[in-house]
Amino acid sequence: MSDKPSLPLALASLIDSLNANFGKACAWLTLFLVLGTAIVVVLRYGFGIGATALQESVLYAHALVFMGAASWVLQRNGHVRVDIFYQKFSGRRQALVDLFGTLLFLLPVCLFLGWASWDYVSNSWATREASSESGGLHFVYLQKSIILVLVVSLVLQGLSNAIKALYVVSGRLPAPEVKHG
Repeated sequence: MSDKPSLPLALASLIDSLNANFGKACAWLTLFLVLGTAIVVVLRYGFGIGATALQESVLYAHALVFMGAASWVLQRNGHVRVDIFYQKFSGRRQALVDLFGTLLFLLPVCLFLGWASWDYVSNSWATREASSESGGLHFVYLQKSIILVLVVSLVLQGLSNAIKALYVVSGRLPAPEVKHG
């Protein structure tokens, strides 16, 4: 038997790696959020200077922190979960719940979000939408595109999680260790 992972597991590993790296990069933007917000406040209240572009940059970074890192949080099982029963399940049963949750909830919601936001984002791109504020950024269309980044990264992470859950359910991967608490 070969030590080389199967193609689906290799794909899942690639998706995990891409989402983890992108999520970590987005997480570093929190430093900019703190510094940028502090500078905006000092400029406005200390010197009476408005910094619209910086303030809007902070908003863009805020969107990336939450929407860009969402798939990484999903990968790390960090989203809020009401797990009255789940925490007591075996690793294999947890994988089955995760698989059905991905197929019945995550993927349909992501596909709906992508469909519902497509016109919103594409219209913004078509007009190269810019800030309506004087001195604001000219890249509102990029900010709105973060919605589609969220959709794509969550769909990919859902695919990765489903692949790994299928392997656990079928017994081709060991179930993760369950921590009963």
